[in-house]
Amino acid sequence: TGIAFVMECFELGLITTSHTGGMDLSFGNRLNALELVHQMAAGKGFGAIVGQGIRRMKELFEKEYGADSALLQDIGMESKGLEFSEYMTKESLAQQGGYGIALKGPQHDEAWLIFLDMVHNYMPTFEQKAEALHWFPMFRTWFGLCGLCKLPWNDIVPEDNKETPEPAKVMKHVQWYAEYFSAVTGRKVTPDDLVLMSEAVYNFQRVFSLRLGYGRREHDTLPYRAMGPVTMEEYESRQERYDKQLTEKYGVDIAGKETPEKVAILRKFREQQYEELKDAVYERRGWSKDGIPTLETIKRLGIDFPEVLEVLKANGMS
Repeated sequence: TGIAFVMECFELGLITTSHTGGMDLSFGNRLNALELVHQMAAGKGFGAIVGQGIRRMKELFEKEYGADSALLQDIGMESKGLEFSEYMTKESLAQQGGYGIALKGPQHDEAWLIFLDMVHNYMPTFEQKAEALHWFPMFRTWFGLCGLCKLPWNDIVPEDNKETPEPAKVMKHVQWYAEYFSAVTGRKVTPDDLVLMSEAVYNFQRVFSLRLGYGRREHDTLPYRAMGPVTMEEYESRQERYDKQLTEKYGVDIAGKETPEKVAILRKFREQQYEELKDAVYERRGWSKDGIPTLETIKRLGIDFPEVLEVLKANGMS
């Protein structure tokens, strides 16, 4: 992801050979890409800059090289400082939320919803997407809390799983994990109890992020490329699809409109729907409009420790 960002910056003229130590980093230049990897490992040359990650590269390219800040933000595939794992999320609003609202940043182990959203269409409404973006991150967090691998949960499913009310959750296996936990600990638990365990930890982590100066709505943002086409070339490469969406989904009369105008119109709609998704997810998780766990949520989860309440109070939640 980082090398792709550097190569695109080179292609767009945002950086040149004067910045890269003479290396031509055009797409497809495999020998220089390999040299860059070696420089990153050694912490030398231009590789020492690339090795710091996209977030720091964006800052440096703007301040030191005079690169266009807005364009860097649009094409730099990172959120919360973490580079994207390799899923193209433009057409999956649920996966956009799975990346952007994830505590750690855009890594799909917290909420891998793109297949359920795009292939099975399990969550067509904002409310259904919000429910998925609550339940799946919580249950997946539970595996980490218990030191378990999630693969036996949903990579091999019961034969009759598709006939269950919520096949995406593979609830027969979730029930098995509840029984497993009960057998090991002696505590009788249900599948809902497993999610509740994670919910307490997850919200505590959100408050900890808040304590560090993060953990608000503004930090759950995504580069626009994760939502839609940034450049005219991107739009025109799938023009039929995007034109159809503008006319049929958004009711826009595109007659006589040039590509730059259509790019801007589509962007307005796509950014708006992502903000609406955040509203729905925050409400489902018991968070404020600014993405902060409410006092009611903190008390319900039993994590209303004095230090937690102090952080909430300092951020206007009392």
